[in-house]
Amino acid sequence: MQPDRRLEKGHASHQQSSSEIVALIPALRAFARTFCRNTSDADDLVQETLTKALAKIEQFEPGTSLKSWLFTIMRNTFYTQAKLARREAPGVSDCASTRLRVDATQEWSTRGRELHEAIQRLPPQHREIIVLVGVLGMSYEEAGEICGCALGTVKSRLSRARLRLLEELDERSASSCIERTETFPTASLPKSVSR
Repeated sequence: MQPDRRLEKGHASHQQSSSEIVALIPALRAFARTFCRNTSDADDLVQETLTKALAKIEQFEPGTSLKSWLFTIMRNTFYTQAKLARREAPGVSDCASTRLRVDATQEWSTRGRELHEAIQRLPPQHREIIVLVGVLGMSYEEAGEICGCALGTVKSRLSRARLRLLEELDERSASSCIERTETFPTASLPKSVSR
């Protein structure tokens, strides 16, 4: 009796998928941080995602995007956990003792923290899109596949998320976020210096 060639081929592709999963762990951690404010909770979400993915690796279709498949598993896992947590412990997310604050030592650190907090205040659908496209650099098509929505919906959510971020940061335009607010008058300088 000869071994089934399809089983051998399937086993080899699952091993290859497993090694590709390891390479995607940094991207998974970055995506998990968009859902979880706490680093250890984000790591737990990554671990849960990897556990589910490896348990169901035979359901992954070779030739499709492994990254999108993993991000979809993570997104669904997060929402399932969020539903359970809401039923089990209302009010825990508002507890002031769980929020750690560290004063920034530089302006960019402060702006980075403000941006992170503004992103966290966005509605979940807008936060997902801004992170997938703006932070992780995914295409609109990949983001739409992960979030389960059409290309037009991705663009609309991204536009609304950007506008809401500008509003949250009290900015007039995207370029004003990075421009220096200080201006140095050159009229008072000697002509040889100002030129």
